[in-house]
Amino acid sequence: MAQYELLLPKMGESVAEATVIKWVKQIGDSIDLDDTILEIATDKVDSEVPSPVAGKLVKQLFKEDEVAQVGDVIAIIETEGGNDVKTEEAAQQILVVEEEQPQDIPGLAELQQEKTSEVQADFASSDRFYSPLVKSIASQENISIEELDSIKGSGADGRLNKDDLLNYISNRNGGQANASTTNLNVSNQPYAEPIAASKQAPVATKTSTTSVSGGDEIIEMDRMRKLIADHMVMSKTTSPHVTSFVEADVTNMVLWRNKVKNSFEKRENEKITFTPIFVEAVAKAIKDFPMINVSVNGTQIIKKRDINIGMAAALPSGNLIVPVIKNADQLNLVGLTKAVNDLAARARISKLKPDETQGGTFTLTNVGSFGNVMGTPIINQPQVAILAVGAIKKKPAVLETEHGDVIAIRHMMFLSLSYDHRVVDGSLGGIFIRRVADYLENWDFNREI
Repeated sequence: MAQYELLLPKMGESVAEATVIKWVKQIGDSIDLDDTILEIATDKVDSEVPSPVAGKLVKQLFKEDEVAQVGDVIAIIETEGGNDVKTEEAAQQILVVEEEQPQDIPGLAELQQEKTSEVQADFASSDRFYSPLVKSIASQENISIEELDSIKGSGADGRLNKDDLLNYISNRNGGQANASTTNLNVSNQPYAEPIAASKQAPVATKTSTTSVSGGDEIIEMDRMRKLIADHMVMSKTTSPHVTSFVEADVTNMVLWRNKVKNSFEKRENEKITFTPIFVEAVAKAIKDFPMINVSVNGTQIIKKRDINIGMAAALPSGNLIVPVIKNADQLNLVGLTKAVNDLAARARISKLKPDETQGGTFTLTNVGSFGNVMGTPIINQPQVAILAVGAIKKKPAVLETEHGDVIAIRHMMFLSLSYDHRVVDGSLGGIFIRRVADYLENWDFNREI
């Protein structure tokens, strides 16, 4: 018999860790090739880890609700054979992660080495589980393992999480954590897409007291809602948000879709919505103004080569997820329609792959699907802009004709662009959103698809 080490696989260019949600196979269970071993959750999406070999599960190295890093050995599978094995594919997974790490961030290697040595030195003697982020914060704050063990945790089985530790540090330091902890709190994003941590607001000085009457209900946030909340607060404290608005006459676009939708569905077995049309217009406008397709690293502006457009999708639970259409500018309208429909359908049933929510360079959100005419969306970090499209309404509008101005019933909609004023000025933001509107207004009614 041989033993196979199952590693936590690479799950996208900026996913560094995952939480074990459920062990589908238990110790002693037989496993066939591609059987699901366990379910994991990243900060974006839940997914399953299949077995690359057949055999028997003999060891689980992480408990449910514990956090594993990409490349960690998470299980041992006993297989037929004479020697212990660790496949080349598994070894390459670690290698790929290491090779994808950017090499041009000053002090990165030293920081990683310092964090590793601190964790090994300070936490090896503890029987209590601590996530890598909690360990890093504790090391930065010079908290001993004895002191850490004494802090009460609010996580599963009393596990100490980031918020528990930050609240403890805030109270210990007289109401404010030091700068290093504040930076760790907000910059614990994968360094492939860094954010400006120096701009973050200080940790809250105390937990507010909420008055609850007998008829009120206290609802604990689920894991995804907590992540969304943290991400939204981080975005507002990172980027100075500015929003510009335009109103567009999209009558030709609406009439064209009404004309082709039945024949398109019959031919392609797909419904054509307005979303792929919006994505196409955004991709064209980004090619015209590429400085909207950037991110910020301190004082550096990172200009993105690829145009990867995320589309915010509402889940049945009420939470939001943003699947990404990669290289959207290289797809025609049929390809965009298929991509939009596929991602939206799998998002609703939690079947998205981790990589399909990563790597976005610009985000589109359709507030019109809720009947709203406009919105002021929050930027999806580390991007610098997000476009909201409102509901299409029939309204009287003034048209200029060769015989004079007339009032006619037109299909009108508002578009709103929120952008990071650190790097996107009002002129660029205003011109960009106007260009998107121009592409929609000048839609060719006779376009073939």
